Amino acid sequence: MAFDLIPRAFMGPSKWQTWLDDEDWSAFLPSSGLTVSEDDKTVRVEAAVPGLEPQKVDVTFDKGVLWIRGSRDQEDGSENKKYYRKASASFSYRIAVPGEIDETKEPEAVCKNGIMSVVFQKKPQSEPKKINVRL
Repeated sequence: MAFDLIPRAFMGPSKWQTWLDDEDWSAFLPSSGLTVSEDDKTVRVEAAVPGLEPQKVDVTFDKGVLWIRGSRDQEDGSENKKYYRKASASFSYRIAVPGEIDETKEPEAVCKNGIMSVVFQKKPQSEPKKINVRL
């Protein structure tokens, strides 16, 4: 069949939505590979980049939007092989970073074990100032 090589995720959930409950069909979709978390001082974005070396991942932050992208092609150096299918992978994550990010501090990006982690420092919270009212 012509559709044997097309992953089911590309066909979308609409084909199965009639027989699955609304809360269950999302389990059949691929996960995004992106995690965003924050605490009092930082915002952390983690993206899955399996099989890529850190220098092959492009990380850009502009106007509050983080963009992580990359690709890999499987190369073995042999030119006399006939390929029927050749493995490759590409990804692109684009997300608006939540919270009050301190633009004066450089984000820290670390790639380890197939996970690109970008940590942003938050702006210090300003304390409310008490204003005395004159009589």
